[in-house]
Amino acid sequence: MVQSEHLTDRELSWLSFNQRVLEMAEDPEVPLLERVRFLAIFTSNLDEFFMVRVATLKSKIDAGIKLRNSAGYTPIELMQELSARVRNLADRQSRCLHGSLLPALADYGISVVSWKDLDETEKSYTSELFNSRIFSVLTPLAVDPSHPFPYISGLSLNLAVIVKNATTREEFFARVKVPPVLSRFVETSHNGGKRFIPLEDLIAAHLSSLFPGMIIEDHYTFRVTRNQDLELDEDESEDLLSSLEQELLRRRFGPPVRLEIESGINPELLERLASELGIDPEGIISSQKPLDLTGLNRIADLDLPDLKYPPFRSRTAVGLENVDPENPETFFAAIRQGEIFLHHPYDSFTNSVVAFLENAAQDPKVLAIKQTLYRTSGDSPIVDALIEAAEAGKQVLAVIEIRARFDEQANVRWARKLEAAGAHVVYGLMGYKTHAKLSLVVRDEEDGLRRYCHIGTGNYNPKTARFYEDIGLLSADPVLTEDLTKLFNQLSGFAPLSEYSRLLVAPRTLRSGLLEKIEREVDNHKSGLSSGIQIKLNSFLDEEFVDALYHASKHGVPVDLIVRGICSIQTGIPEKSENIRVRSILGRFLEHSRIFHFANAGDDEYWIGSADIMHRNLDRRVESLVRIDQTQHKNELQRILDLEVSEEVASWHLQGAQWTMVTLSPSGEKLSDLHELMINHHQRAR
Repeated sequence: MVQSEHLTDRELSWLSFNQRVLEMAEDPEVPLLERVRFLAIFTSNLDEFFMVRVATLKSKIDAGIKLRNSAGYTPIELMQELSARVRNLADRQSRCLHGSLLPALADYGISVVSWKDLDETEKSYTSELFNSRIFSVLTPLAVDPSHPFPYISGLSLNLAVIVKNATTREEFFARVKVPPVLSRFVETSHNGGKRFIPLEDLIAAHLSSLFPGMIIEDHYTFRVTRNQDLELDEDESEDLLSSLEQELLRRRFGPPVRLEIESGINPELLERLASELGIDPEGIISSQKPLDLTGLNRIADLDLPDLKYPPFRSRTAVGLENVDPENPETFFAAIRQGEIFLHHPYDSFTNSVVAFLENAAQDPKVLAIKQTLYRTSGDSPIVDALIEAAEAGKQVLAVIEIRARFDEQANVRWARKLEAAGAHVVYGLMGYKTHAKLSLVVRDEEDGLRRYCHIGTGNYNPKTARFYEDIGLLSADPVLTEDLTKLFNQLSGFAPLSEYSRLLVAPRTLRSGLLEKIEREVDNHKSGLSSGIQIKLNSFLDEEFVDALYHASKHGVPVDLIVRGICSIQTGIPEKSENIRVRSILGRFLEHSRIFHFANAGDDEYWIGSADIMHRNLDRRVESLVRIDQTQHKNELQRILDLEVSEEVASWHLQGAQWTMVTLSPSGEKLSDLHELMINHHQRAR
């Protein structure tokens, strides 16, 4: 088994990933408003980290668990290390905003100002706005013997206000919640200028309106993060949908795990907040205001093209160029000509995946549609197509993962809508999340029934498909569609022992299948045959696979990993990982596809799919990988992998357990941006 000193802890590796996001915000080579957005993404990522990962760790500490994890940390030791690193990142975040981004924005006439910075015209305008649009939404909550300390909802931004009775001189505490339904940054004039005041500053300037007759002694902003992880016992649940709805209600009241406070807060007030919320010192993060930088998306959304990435337009995928949008027959005929390779967002998701399902819904020859849904958009054309198909009398099966974290409520709503339309809605296998990205269409044609499918690496979400990099395949291959038929039967009924030809499926065959392929590369290398492993993932965590790649490297097999997020493996360990290279790429698009390449003694094997190398993906989810068979598609995957690991492309390099941003060649020349190269390639291929 891998030694703890050769395994990077999951949570620490995740913080390293979010540090890379922060480095994108710090990078002056990135367009200014994109840097602002990266800072908002960094904040949102850290929120989720506390809501789930830190919350789980805190639960272990509260339960008195003292066992060391596989990386050698006890829960208390890990919490101390995480706390120190988070504070360091919070300091960098603040320096990035106040020392770099805000001054740079000011050079373009974009300012985030406080009340004291406003001129009289701006004060008059924003005061009128406060009175007409904001005041009535606010609810000041006093704390006194007849008013207990109020419940503070997770991720809400709040003002802690100290007020004094003008007559008795007695001091009281009050809380004002900053309404999340209002724009976080308020324009300071009616003419749509580029000066903004944080909503909490505008509220603070008008506190006397909320507490008439009281003296406003002081005020500070604070924010609470709560445990948002679900605890759903499927074995005890007779109705998974209803049980989840109840658990979502309970989740709102999870215990606090973090208190963010404005720098300079009154120590006595801080002590009271921490005491009332039950937050220990390690859970308190002090930052220069404004807090909650997710609101910076309001600034990043400004219509200033010169401060953003150049406009980009996806193309229609090769093989679908001559499809008649008014004639479904032409779409299915194109797929019958040969499998169609999709690389989003360079290939249009709307003209391929959405069109596939919309054509299937409208085509009278289509008898049935089967679909998995893990995450989709709020106004999903995918779900609309399924509803249309069900209402038209087609057999529609929707396998909806209602436990997809933070999308549970939306997926419950979709499940109810689909059921109302007459679709068969199931929630996959008991005890397993369904993460596989699959779609199957059954069509009645002149020579009999024919099946068509889509299988991919990303969610059926048209909105995120514009900036998530993913790969997919449209196919009418009878072997593959038979595999998908078996898999859907397993998801909706009872078929646990199904055998597959072009698929590896978790939890049964994916782990063992990939480990066998890694060991085959070792055997090939020992026999003097061509060997090599290239894997592109979001996360690489599973200890058995870390061991397997250390074993392969030790025996001379060259290993390339491209990992966007968590990575537990370490490079450069003598006689263990000297043949392992690890790269990470962040940028304009979110690298989301999973690709597996095995040299296989010259008969190269390529697989794509939904699974990362993590215990949950391999053992606790329904995942699928599909083997890519056509030569031109293999060549395209190899082109992608070659660019991702190229020494001429900017990326982060893993050295030991540390990541280093590499943007210059050894001779000092600027390295190429991967996504710019990809865009140029696809535009030339039009």
